[in-house]
Amino acid sequence: MILTWPVAAAVLFGALLHAGWNVLVKSSSDKALDNALIPLLGSLVALPVALPVVLVVGWPPAAAWPFILASAFIHIGYYTALTGAYRHGDLSLTYPLMRGTAPLLVALSATVTLGETLSPLSWAGVLGVSCGVLALGLSRHALDSPRAVAFALANAVVIAVYTVVDGLGVRASGNALQYVLALFVLDGWPFALMVFARRGAATAWPYARRRWPVATLGGIASLASYGIALWAMTRAPVATVAALRETSVLFAALLGTWFLKERFNPRRAAGTALIVAGVMALRMG
Repeated sequence: MILTWPVAAAVLFGALLHAGWNVLVKSSSDKALDNALIPLLGSLVALPVALPVVLVVGWPPAAAWPFILASAFIHIGYYTALTGAYRHGDLSLTYPLMRGTAPLLVALSATVTLGETLSPLSWAGVLGVSCGVLALGLSRHALDSPRAVAFALANAVVIAVYTVVDGLGVRASGNALQYVLALFVLDGWPFALMVFARRGAATAWPYARRRWPVATLGGIASLASYGIALWAMTRAPVATVAALRETSVLFAALLGTWFLKERFNPRRAAGTALIVAGVMALRMG
C-alpha cells in the first residue's frame, strides 16, 4: 500500500477537523464537561447514520469487535489525559506534544503489530512531521508546566495504542464506515457517564444545555476526522497515515493564533516548514 494524493488530501482535511474540535475544548470554560459532551454527542450523531448502514451491510464481523471494544476502553484514558493536559497547559504546548510523539511510537510498533515496513524516505517523513510538530510546541513554558507535559506525553502513548488497535480493527472489519460508526456509537458513553456522575446533574445539565450546539459540531468533526483516518489506514500504511494526521498541529497553531491570540513566532515557522517537508517525503516515500 502507498499513500496517494487523494488519500493524503482526505487525511489533511481530517487533520483540520481534528484541530478544530480540540480548539473548541481548549477554549471552553470546563474542559472535562466538554470532553464528555463532544464524544457523547458524536455517538448520538453516529446512531441515525449507523442504522441504515447496518441494514445494508450489517454490523462489523466478529473478528472486529475485540478491537472496537478495546478501542472504546482505551479512549477513556485518552479523554482523561486530554482533559488533564488542557487543564494544566496551553493548547500550543500540550497539543503538539501529544500529537508529535505518537507517530514515532506508531511507526516503531507497526513493524511488529501490523507487519509494515517503511521506506527510508517514509521514515524521514515521519521524523520530519514529528520534529516539526514538536518544534511547534516545545518552549521554555514546558519547564513551567510539568503536569501538562506529563499528561500530554502519557496521552501520546494512549494515542499510539488506540491507533494501532484501530488500524488492526478496521482491516479486520474490511469496511471503514462500518467500523468507525460502531466504534463511535459506543465510544462516547463511558467517559461521559463517569464525568456526569462525578459532577452531578445540577452542574452537568445546565452546562450541556448551554454548550450542546458547539459540542455537536465538535462531535461531528471528531467523527468525520477519525473516520477519514481509519478509511485511509485501509489504503496506506498506518504509520504513514498517523504521521500525516498530526499535521493537525499546524492547523491548531493557526487556529490558536487567530482565535486564542497565541503567538506565531520564528520557531513555529521552522516547525511548519519541517511538517510540510515531512508531508512531501511521506507522499514520495
